[in-house]
Amino acid sequence: MRDGATIAAISTAVSSAGIGIVRMSGPEAFFIADRIYRSKGDKKLSEQRSHTIHYGYIMDQEVTVDEVLVMLMRGPHSYTGEDTVEINCHGGVYVVKRILEILIENGARPAEPGEFTKRAFLNGRLDLSQAEAVGDLIAAQNQYALQSSVSQLKGSIKNEINDIRNKIIYHTAFIETALDDPEHISVDGYGEELRGVVEKMSARIGRLLESFNNGRLMKEGIRTVILGRPNAGKSSLMNILLGEDRAIVTDIAGTTRDVLEEHLNLSGISLNIMDTAGIRETKDIVERIGVDRAKEQAQQADLILYVIDSSKDLDENDREIFRLIQGKKAIILLNKSDLSMKVTKEIVRKAYVSLNVVSDINLSKNEGNIANSNKSDNNENGKNAFILPIIEVSARSLRGIDELEDNLKKMFFAGNLSFNNEIYITNVRHKNELSGALEALERVKESIDAGMPEDFYSIDLMDAYEKLGNITGETMGEDLVNEIFSKFCMGK
Repeated sequence: MRDGATIAAISTAVSSAGIGIVRMSGPEAFFIADRIYRSKGDKKLSEQRSHTIHYGYIMDQEVTVDEVLVMLMRGPHSYTGEDTVEINCHGGVYVVKRILEILIENGARPAEPGEFTKRAFLNGRLDLSQAEAVGDLIAAQNQYALQSSVSQLKGSIKNEINDIRNKIIYHTAFIETALDDPEHISVDGYGEELRGVVEKMSARIGRLLESFNNGRLMKEGIRTVILGRPNAGKSSLMNILLGEDRAIVTDIAGTTRDVLEEHLNLSGISLNIMDTAGIRETKDIVERIGVDRAKEQAQQADLILYVIDSSKDLDENDREIFRLIQGKKAIILLNKSDLSMKVTKEIVRKAYVSLNVVSDINLSKNEGNIANSNKSDNNENGKNAFILPIIEVSARSLRGIDELEDNLKKMFFAGNLSFNNEIYITNVRHKNELSGALEALERVKESIDAGMPEDFYSIDLMDAYEKLGNITGETMGEDLVNEIFSKFCMGK
């Protein structure tokens, strides 16, 4: 927009498809279209009404390239706020590329990644938070991420941020005016009044920050690690969840030796799920590396699915896994529940609590089954009380999978997500700016409590104002704006 150019790009995937779309935006868009478009009656597109669709042909001089429908949108009532032409053609790779080449040969230049949305932002059609929501909407992999992106695109974040900024600028202006005209405007007792206002604004920002964890999980997916002893059924569970034989399953212990990562959507929840090597002591160097990697992934996980072979007694390897899941969000799955179960929910509860109570005591391997250890009884009312969900599952019969899905929703989203009034922060950049704004408001309260002069208040108020403005793009530098839009896909 700033170089006055008309830009063009392919807006659909460059692959064989039924339809392809080539988009053009800028001051010369209609006139460039006139040069390459022919129709019955030789009507000029530049003379047609906005928001109309026209049937005809794209020509390369006298050669017909494709039969097309051309959509016209005059600025400012278009996505970019500029004159926009969208050519709907057949979706062959060569066809869409050739039409783009013809547009460029006739005066357009290739669009940069995200340049259409960048122009919408620069022309005031979207604020920066809405523009970023467009990118998130395209990348959404589940219904929660989709709903959150739509909510942000409608202006949920923009409206909340602008309301807080308006309150900040009102009180900043009052302070500045009072300092300029002390004879007519008094600031006596104003500090306490301002403190109440700042506390309310801080609370609103705090609620936005609290939503980030759920927002991150909605957008990026829950980092899920499957742990268990060898042959507990970890790979079988992963294949069941994926709906395909992705992980190798054999009766040989130690088959899985590295981390296998896949993405899946489970009842609208995205899981970045990792199958790992079975946890056990081993002399095999390669398998030991796999076990170490499994433990590393467990430390970084948002969720651990601990798979227990319920047809076999617990042992010292389970003790190690209990330690890995301590303090983590985890779901314990008693697999092979369709067989004779030697491990029940009660046995797991007692073993887990017992091992946490005596976590500093090293039990020798000769002490036998840890579930039968007499080190401590179940301490349900103490600090080590067992609260992790235990589900009986069967990788063969799919038993327990629905219960697993229900527990995931309750564990991460309190069983429900509402997008009517709730705002979820999904962008790390937004989180950082909100944190900076909150710190600035905390400094305002500290200045009030310390009895500092009123001009100290306005310095930190304006700092918070600027950081919030970075979210909507009102106070952001050009370099950072360019960096944000460079991450968008081509044609959007």
